[in-house]
Amino acid sequence: MQFIKSNVNIDFIGKRKAAFYLSLAMIVVSIVSLVANKGPRYGIDFSGGSEVKVGFSEPMEAKVLRSTLKEIGVANATIQEEMGGELGAVKGTRYLIRTDQAEEGAKEFFAKIKTDLQNATGSTVEIRAFDMVGPQVGQDLQEQALMAMFFALLFITIYISGRFELKWMLSGVMAGALAGAVYALSIFNVSIPFLIVAALLVALVLFWVLELKYAMGAIVALIHDVTITVGIFSIFDKEFTLPIIAALLTIIGYSLNDTIIVFDRIRENLRKHHRLSLARTINRSINETLSRTLLTSLTTLAVVLALFTLGGGIIHDFAFALIVGVLIGTYSSVFVASPILLSWQGKSKTA
Repeated sequence: MQFIKSNVNIDFIGKRKAAFYLSLAMIVVSIVSLVANKGPRYGIDFSGGSEVKVGFSEPMEAKVLRSTLKEIGVANATIQEEMGGELGAVKGTRYLIRTDQAEEGAKEFFAKIKTDLQNATGSTVEIRAFDMVGPQVGQDLQEQALMAMFFALLFITIYISGRFELKWMLSGVMAGALAGAVYALSIFNVSIPFLIVAALLVALVLFWVLELKYAMGAIVALIHDVTITVGIFSIFDKEFTLPIIAALLTIIGYSLNDTIIVFDRIRENLRKHHRLSLARTINRSINETLSRTLLTSLTTLAVVLALFTLGGGIIHDFAFALIVGVLIGTYSSVFVASPILLSWQGKSKTA
């Protein structure tokens, strides 16, 4: 199926400076929001705390439940309605209640909540499930999540450099050295976020020096996508949980797939049309793959939008992250990853 005519000729490369300014603005806004909010708003997966799923036999409005929780001494709780639940009556309501309280007496704490809610609302209350994450466990999960994303990016550099530039050994040695340095310094309790940011900056410098141009374009695009997605979560004050980490890793894979398709066409056209300038070759390649890029993005968005609107509160934020990631990932494949290859125009005209 061809969504766009094969002879389309949109000047994407000519608009690259405007796109770079737009990307820079989005990244700056994201970073400012993260700094102002002192990082993402972590859920109990990362910050520690407790959560309980409660069911009411009668309809219960969220604002009534929130005020009731304040009255019984749970003032810092967040509540989220769950879909499709019933408790002994068709009119039943279910909620997920999160609090930053994490203690050994969590079972007794939730039993007290049940009793107090029943007394305050006059409705039958069922504690359907509860969970607790200690602060140390939450901190460990934060570090493991960051390390997972960092190593995912490193393995991607090996794959991109090997596939497009046949520099498996060089990229492997570099990635191994960076991973080893991060692991060694983490033993001495150096901040994991600081280590990863420093390692990524060093990696970008090495990509430039070693002329790993395809890896450079791919990694810059992926950092761009993740930073903006996390920034949007900060701007909208959404919780950052383990499912969101899964969404970010999914976004990395999706964006990389789009980028590889464009890179493949660029490499083919550099061989077939070696007399064309690098800028015209890249622009031609983006136009030739534009139909596939848009079809993939639109079909993916259709599914994710269905999850976002119909999937219920449990996967709402996960679907939201994917929507943002698909949009930003499609944009970066066209306006970020490919134009970065032009940075090497003065060094070399061949790929």
